[in-house]
Amino acid sequence: MSLTTMPPELNNSERRRSSRFPIERELRYKTLNQRAEILAGSGKTLNISSSGVLFTSDHDLPVGTRLEVSISWPAQLNEKCLLNLVARGRVTRHNKGQLALQIQQYEFRTQSRPGKL
Repeated sequence: MSLTTMPPELNNSERRRSSRFPIERELRYKTLNQRAEILAGSGKTLNISSSGVLFTSDHDLPVGTRLEVSISWPAQLNEKCLLNLVARGRVTRHNKGQLALQIQQYEFRTQSRPGKL
């Protein structure tokens, strides 16, 4: 069986290492370059995997730009405390108001409730 006649599920041309999940969540981002002006913005995730995130962006940032993103996470800690997924990585592609970020490190942080310190 040739590659062109192989069923799509057996075609190994898919380069992604991780499954992507279509999750739409609010997101904030900022650049991490110490030598340039810090750009910040907000958007929405389009899909997330363990190694990356695709999201809408107000900025068209070049490939290689280091970013930190903060994503409002749908689950809560102990069913009480809101969480943010904070990830750092590099932009791997940009297209029509969307950025793809390769995640290099991440952590979950608690989020304060509005109106509370």
